[in-house]
Amino acid sequence: MRLVFFGTPEPVVPVLRAVQEAGHDVALVVTQPERRRGRGGATHPSPVQRAADELGLTVRTPARAREVVDELRASEIEAGVVAAFGQLLPPALLEAVPLGLLNLHLSVLPRWRGAAPVERAILAGDAETGVSIMRIDAGLDTGAVFTTVGTPIGAHESAGELTDRLITLGIPALLEVLDHLPALAPTPQAGQPTYAEKLTVDEFRLDPARPASELERVVRAGNPRPGAWLEVDGRRVKVLQAHAAAGPSGPPYEVVSPGATLVTGAGALALDEVQVEGRRSTPANAWLAGYRRRELRLPVT
Repeated sequence: MRLVFFGTPEPVVPVLRAVQEAGHDVALVVTQPERRRGRGGATHPSPVQRAADELGLTVRTPARAREVVDELRASEIEAGVVAAFGQLLPPALLEAVPLGLLNLHLSVLPRWRGAAPVERAILAGDAETGVSIMRIDAGLDTGAVFTTVGTPIGAHESAGELTDRLITLGIPALLEVLDHLPALAPTPQAGQPTYAEKLTVDEFRLDPARPASELERVVRAGNPRPGAWLEVDGRRVKVLQAHAAAGPSGPPYEVVSPGATLVTGAGALALDEVQVEGRRSTPANAWLAGYRRRELRLPVT
C-alpha cells in the first residue's frame, strides 16, 4: 500500500521502520521542522527525519501540516500512519488521503484522549492501559477504532518504559489493520472519555505534603520528560528515580540520611537517582553525602 507517515520523536522511529519493512511503499514522511536541541543553539533534525533519511525516503518538514495537502493529493497515496506527529491535522489533509489516516494512540480510547495519555495514566494510578489503532477525524482523538491491545501498567514502570512497550505492542496491530484496511469498518468509541492534558513543569514539583505513593507516580510519569523535581537550599533537583518506602511521615518535611529519604505527608519516598541543575545525574546517597550534614529541610509547595 502506498502510504504517508507522520511522526517526530525517537520512540516512534520503530513504527516507521516496521511499516516499511512490512513491504508498504512509504512515499512521503512528514515530520516537525528542525529545532534547537541541547547546548550551543544548533538545530537538529527530528529522530524520524534522521531515520527517514537513512532509509532513503522523501521527507517534508512543514511548519504547518496543511502545507503538504496539495502534494498528498498529487501523490496517489492511499492511506497514512500518524504516530506522535505533534501537530493537529486539518480536515483538508484528512480528505486528501482516500483510505484515511491511522493513528497509533497510546491508550484504550476513549480514556485519555489528548497529548499525554501515558503520563496521565500513571499519574492517575491506572492499573491498565493499552494501544488503540484508530482512524483520525476532525476531533481530538475521537475517531472510530479498528482494534485495541490492552496491558497492565508495571508497578515501577516509568512513562518512557511504558511508551516503548506500548509501541512494541501496537506495531503488529497496526500492520494487521493496514493489511486489511480497505475491507475493515472501525467501531465508534463508546463510554465516558477522559482527557490527557498537556504536561507542565510545575505539576511535577514534588510536594512533600502529599503521600509518598502519589509522589512515586509523579516521578515515574515525569521520566524522561519533563522530570519530577524539588527544591533544596534554593537549587532545583530533578528526581529521576524513587520509590515509596516505610518511614516517618511529616511535617516537618526533610530529606534524611542514610537512604536519601524524603519524609512526606504519608510515608517516605526513597530517592534513588537525582540530578542537580547544571550537573550530571548521580545516586541520591552520593548527592546527599555532599552536604556533609545529616538532614536537609525542604520547602513545602
